[in-house]
Amino acid sequence: MKYKLLVVDVDGTLVNRRGDISAEDEKALAKARALGIRVAISTGRGTQSSRSIIDRLSLDGYHIFCDGALVSNPGQNDEVCAWPISQAMVRELVVAAHLQHIDLELFSDTHYFVERETWSTKAHRQFFGVASTMVDFNRLEARVIKGGLVATTPEEAARARDFCRQFADRLHFSFARTPAYPGIDFINILSPGVSKGKALEALASHLGIPLAGVIAAGDGTNDVSLLVSAGLAIAMGNALDEVKAVADYITLDVDHSGLAAALTKFLR
Repeated sequence: MKYKLLVVDVDGTLVNRRGDISAEDEKALAKARALGIRVAISTGRGTQSSRSIIDRLSLDGYHIFCDGALVSNPGQNDEVCAWPISQAMVRELVVAAHLQHIDLELFSDTHYFVERETWSTKAHRQFFGVASTMVDFNRLEARVIKGGLVATTPEEAARARDFCRQFADRLHFSFARTPAYPGIDFINILSPGVSKGKALEALASHLGIPLAGVIAAGDGTNDVSLLVSAGLAIAMGNALDEVKAVADYITLDVDHSGLAAALTKFLR
């Protein structure tokens, strides 16, 4: 088998608008593993909100979390690499968020920190299965892997983008959506240079697998670097045009088990 590693985005690629993984996709991933291919998820989610998927699919290896800011095997507490936000930068973000009445979210490798209950905390609890830890950000000392903003209205989206522009030269921002919440912007705040592609390079090197032996599948702009780095790039039918432009193959959309359709074509 030419391919040794399959890296799959989660929301919009593996998880559909019902918040579920199709039986066809689940079987296709099990078949890939039976062929000796390592399967890893690559997601903007943190480790906590990914655990239910990892457990359901029995994926006991390494994964890419926080849009590339963390590569680890959470089940073994084994970290390959991480690019956290500096404490000084976190303090600046907190000050700016307080001044502008922005609900900032902060994520360590094990916790989801907030300062109050919001639409997002409820969504994390109900959809992602993650309980928030409420703290005073001025007293937070944890290593922050990523920050987050969630915009549920056009007004919130405009304020979030203004907030991001203040730090555009010192941080990296990625914008993502999930089919389960159409119209909601999930904005990841990351250290400069962080990307899923950079994380894939680190993971493949750690596993001793050449990038030519990697299949990657995704749908969002944060997946472009991932697809560009992989030997075989698969874009979902529901992917944005800029994602499809870098793909080697465009499959069906997530609601029609596009991942399974692509793997059936290439893994024979």
